[in-house]
Amino acid sequence: MDLKEERAIGGDPASHWYYISKGRAIRALIGEDHHRAVLDVGAGSGVFSRMLTTEGVAERATCVDPNYTDAQMKTASTGRVRYVRSVAETDASLVLMIDVIEHVDDDVALIADYAALAPAGARFVISVPAFNFLWSSHDDFLEHRRRYTLETLQQAVVAAGLKPLSTRYFFGALFPAVAALRLADRAMKGEKDANASALKAAPGWLNRSLVAIHDLERAALFPFNKIAGVTAFCLAEKPALAETSRAA
Repeated sequence: MDLKEERAIGGDPASHWYYISKGRAIRALIGEDHHRAVLDVGAGSGVFSRMLTTEGVAERATCVDPNYTDAQMKTASTGRVRYVRSVAETDASLVLMIDVIEHVDDDVALIADYAALAPAGARFVISVPAFNFLWSSHDDFLEHRRRYTLETLQQAVVAAGLKPLSTRYFFGALFPAVAALRLADRAMKGEKDANASALKAAPGWLNRSLVAIHDLERAALFPFNKIAGVTAFCLAEKPALAETSRAA
């Protein structure tokens, strides 16, 4: 999760509709599984790791981000969540890569690096921005390299040596409005300077309304949504060694 995007909301991301809704989508993908340890790659503030440990889904989490300062790592780390710039090994049975791989030139290599560290059977939850035609100054500001479809996300996951278990879109309720606004904006004004994120703070009534809307979407549409959304998700697994050998 991009630190620049978190700063754009001007408050605790754990109370913002976008992070609440995405965190609940992650929880829905994980299901009823309990994890002793989580590795949260490109974690930013660690909002999703904090959600999972607070809710008892995970016992502890390691948040990895090369942009952490010494002060952040010292003051933010607790007994259940720690913050580091890199890891050389992990026993995590759940790896989060939430809005991370779109920032690097070689997305397959980044996934593969962490797949190599994780134990066999580890689950990966990967999310990315969806559909290149939704590209805007928001993507430029966040220094994205690409947006994805479910197919291109799955291709990257498979190429990195993971086994996809489920792919689906989320924030489908926002998709028509976001698509219309971004296409109209480009048509009427051209590309804007990359000086801000599209994600903003929301007044309380709007924040609550958007959480409620996406709760309904998560229950009714998320398990089956292969059509459209602003975000694409993939749940994947690191195969056992024997399975990997058979595939080769």
